[in-house]
Amino acid sequence: MSRRSRLTGGPGWAVVTGASSGIGAALAAGLARRGYRLWLVARRKDRLEELAERLRTEHGTEVAVRACDLADRAERAELCRELETLDVSVLCSNAGFTTCGSLAECDPAREAAEVELNAVALHQLVLTVLPGMLAKRAGSLVITGSTAGLQPVPTAATYSATKAFANTFAEALSGELRGTGVTCTLLAPGPVKTEFMTVGGAADLEERRWFAWQTPETVAEVALREADRGSRVAIPGFMAKVQALSGRHLPHGFAFLLMRWVILPRMRAGTNIH
Repeated sequence: MSRRSRLTGGPGWAVVTGASSGIGAALAAGLARRGYRLWLVARRKDRLEELAERLRTEHGTEVAVRACDLADRAERAELCRELETLDVSVLCSNAGFTTCGSLAECDPAREAAEVELNAVALHQLVLTVLPGMLAKRAGSLVITGSTAGLQPVPTAATYSATKAFANTFAEALSGELRGTGVTCTLLAPGPVKTEFMTVGGAADLEERRWFAWQTPETVAEVALREADRGSRVAIPGFMAKVQALSGRHLPHGFAFLLMRWVILPRMRAGTNIH
């Protein structure tokens, strides 16, 4: 018996957060190719408008743009009220950012905003759209976590902790939703060539070819392919799979030594939004 495809477009909307660049923009393009109407959410409205126009032209799809700072509770609450009125078929919760550097030297307000966006906003968005999906017994959640969430990461302590939440939340929810017609797929990428490292203060890491950097387009396509299958986890690329295995099984003390030798000397305080 042939498998029923889950991501085939339809009357519902596909909502993508963090859609202004990188993985989010690539997820939006992949969903547009699959025939979805799109709701694009991010802070940078100018970039959203540019992407929306391109997707309308290339795919003839309906695209709505919604500028929103998801780390701002008031703005996020307004967005959630709007989403409650939509027929949402897919939610790609991808918005997030990292702070790099010693926690004691980082801006406390930025650290708090990082937790708010990477964990609290993700949780609230899922709670907003999930009842509607369950009522119609159809829907897909794609949650962008990270292989960084599989082990503590010195100089990215807050980021790795928030991604640990995203990883665990997505996998647990996937188990809860079995048999409901709704699926939840964790996207756990490793190194991806976006603005992430440049703005985060570690641009020279992208010159290390042995990191096996993935493109946003490759990562997004793996995520959507696995979501189409109803998979619990999508880990794009060999290096990400190695990171996932080592994060789960290597003693943390050994992992800390590896990071101290290879990664930490090339990082300084900074932030990135995706």
